[in-house]
Amino acid sequence: MTIVLASNNAGKIKEIQELLDEHEILSLEDIGFLDEIVEDGDTFLDNALIKAKTVSNFLKEKGLNYPVLADDSGLCVPSLGGKPGIYSARYAGDHDAAASRKKLISRLQNQNDRSAYFICQVIYYQGDDYKSFEGRTYGTILEEEKGSNGFGYDSIFLSDDLHKSFGESSDEEKNKVSHRGRAIQKFVDFIKEK
Repeated sequence: MTIVLASNNAGKIKEIQELLDEHEILSLEDIGFLDEIVEDGDTFLDNALIKAKTVSNFLKEKGLNYPVLADDSGLCVPSLGGKPGIYSARYAGDHDAAASRKKLISRLQNQNDRSAYFICQVIYYQGDDYKSFEGRTYGTILEEEKGSNGFGYDSIFLSDDLHKSFGESSDEEKNKVSHRGRAIQKFVDFIKEK
């Protein structure tokens, strides 16, 4: 099956392609979608749905009937009231991951509770129907970066499952326990049942 992933994020595309290796994954670039999608929803689900609908409408205009897979994900820190949350990618400026990691470490400097979780909301959108799948993974925010694998906050997220940062983990290790991996696994199970 060919699925359009509503993203041009290279790290995310690689991760999802590895998780859905039996399917052909097309990126926004692959289908010629060049517009910026305004994610102005209040929740991860809202933003994933905005992406899915926008890309689905674009495909319909081109006469294509591919299903769309969209996700919105982020890091939530309870002691910071759930921040950065839906603003994870823009926490310290527009998609500046290094600055966002630095800002988060700084905000937690005097906090005893450094617990955090990643959440991923995946939408599978076909026609005007959709299914949503949520994944979460829990851990702690480190005081300094460890490892250089992954992207975003991976190097400062100490995974409860792996007992090391996602930045120190292989793709295979991370995909088994990550928020996106868990949400995609629910999607894969759903596809197999169909």
